Amino acid sequence: MDTEEMLATHSQELRRGTVVLAALACLGEPRYGYALLEHLADAGIEVEGNTLYPLLRRLEKQGLLTSEWNTDESRPRKFYVLTQDGRTVLTALSAEWRDLNLALQTLTTRG
Repeated sequence: MDTEEMLATHSQELRRGTVVLAALACLGEPRYGYALLEHLADAGIEVEGNTLYPLLRRLEKQGLLTSEWNTDESRPRKFYVLTQDGRTVLTALSAEWRDLNLALQTLTTRG
């Protein structure tokens, strides 16, 4: 495996670990799946649908999200939004992310 390929693999692993936090951070207001994919992409977080949709179902099953079908438009869309438990988990994961980021900044600047 060459360096570029190795970097791509590790980068993908690093990003994979942040998708839950990113999705929760975007669902303080209701969004449907495709709009969430676009919102994440606009923020610089590329996620594929075959990663996001199972994640949304899992987070809903865990009680962190609720969903509701909107059939007002010609195409029905399933909207997701955080529950109170989801907000609690988002707050805790955000704090964990800040702590990890600070620790990594310390480690990478010291060498």
